[in-house]
Amino acid sequence: MKSPNFGERRNGLRPELVVIHYTAMKDCASAARALCDPEREVSAHYLIGRDGEVLELVDPDMRAWHAGKGEWCGADDVNSRSIGIELDNDGMSPFSAPLMEALEQLLLGPSGLLAAYGIKPQGVIGHSDMAPGRKIDPGRRFDWKRLARQGAAVWSEAVGDVVDATAFRRDAMAFGYGEMDDDLLLEVVRMRFRPWAHGPLDGTDCAIMADLSKRFGVDRDVAGA
Repeated sequence: MKSPNFGERRNGLRPELVVIHYTAMKDCASAARALCDPEREVSAHYLIGRDGEVLELVDPDMRAWHAGKGEWCGADDVNSRSIGIELDNDGMSPFSAPLMEALEQLLLGPSGLLAAYGIKPQGVIGHSDMAPGRKIDPGRRFDWKRLARQGAAVWSEAVGDVVDATAFRRDAMAFGYGEMDDDLLLEVVRMRFRPWAHGPLDGTDCAIMADLSKRFGVDRDVAGA
């Protein structure tokens, strides 16, 4: 099964990101039909079923229509900069073990996407990271920590007790997040790195972003060039 919903990557751009989504549909077959429907004008490069089946719907060298409006590290046209992977999940349930194993193999296997395209682990992001407030997938049930243990994403175990909202915003933007209001920024950071946390900004939120920005932060002017 192949999707007709794709085009050439623009301005000579090549994949530097992998964007993780969930389908929010009843099953993999329904999602595949939607992603291959020319009237819907949406697609992804890969769709992974709950049973671990991997479907390549768009050649990863091409520009699939999965990310929509948003940015990461100060750069827009995320579709031209990324490979999109849809996961067969309703957004409320745990992601199945076969699905997670297939995702790890797709990213890290002998011909995995990260090595094939020179994508760094910090380039594996969620749809919610680059489209905050508009998208929430892959959601709070997605196991980013597991993916990071395999070297296919990043994670932080930092803790702290110093609350500094200015530093939190600075560090979050250095890591890759775009401009947004304080409440939304805290929500999207926690969705990714502290899905169990509630309440106002705290020292651990600040410590996590400080750690991530120190290890993976980028020059926004260069990244957006």
